[in-house]
Parts: sequence; structure tokens; C-alpha cells
Amino acid sequence: MEGRSLQVPPNCDLTLGMVCLDKSEPGRTVWRMQADERFTNPAHVIQGGFLAAFCDSAMGASSVTWTRGRKVRSANAELKISFLAPVRPGGWLTCRAQVVSGGERVAFVEAEVVDEDDRPVARASSTYILAPRGNGPGAGRTNDETNDEERGG
Repeated sequence: MEGRSLQVPPNCDLTLGMVCLDKSEPGRTVWRMQADERFTNPAHVIQGGFLAAFCDSAMGASSVTWTRGRKVRSANAELKISFLAPVRPGGWLTCRAQVVSGGERVAFVEAEVVDEDDRPVARASSTYILAPRGNGPGAGRTNDETNDEERGG
């Protein structure tokens, strides 16, 4: 990706209709997404892959905000998700993600998705690999400017 500019917000977030509600605390983000009819499976519930993508984007954003002053790229190395309740289309979902541990090159992140009634519908955990961006796009800008652009904000 070196030499390529970053698209903000990324296409995956645009497709899902994700909106960042809060990223004021490093390592924590809150996102919102409509449970859109387009994301239903044959049983007429939101297909799990869309919930996993929602969690992945929110957790990735949390890993970037957690770096506090370092310009990094964040890549998901693995993801585990548990679906706790079916999600019918039409309502709004909120995903709260937070870094629970990490170091220079890795962040361990968890997320919870709740429906409009604050009922948990999914929980996820993931490991993100953090790599410095070096002299590529964003070099010379502050981490806050670059990370704001990268994660919708």
C-alpha cells in the first residue's frame, strides 16, 4: 500500500452505512449502523458476516486510535465472533469496541453489538497487527489528523 492514498471513509464502512459516534478516548470507539434489509439471509435476519464486518471495522478503528501519536496501519490477523440473538431488519445497531491489551506491534480488541433496546446481539474479539506507515501517505501529518481521516472522522 505504500505510495497509495487512503480512502476515508473506506468502501466497507460506506457499504454498511457505518457512522462513528464517538472516538474521544484512545482505544475506544462507538459506531452505528442500520440493520438494513439488504443484509438479510433467507431466514430474514441480518447475515452474520455483516455483523462481523461491523465489528471488524469498529475494532480496527479502536486499534488505530489506541496508538496515541504513532502513525500506523492496522491489519486484522484473526477474528472470533459469537452471535447472541437474531437481528431483524429495520432497527439500528450500535457497536462499542475497545482495545483490551497490546504493545508496539499488536492490539487485542473486543467489541459488542447491541440493538435499539440495548440487547446484546453479537460479541467479537480480534488481534490486529500494527505496522508503521513510514514515509508513505500521511507522512508529515500528526497522528490525530491522519487517524481521523483513516477512521471516519
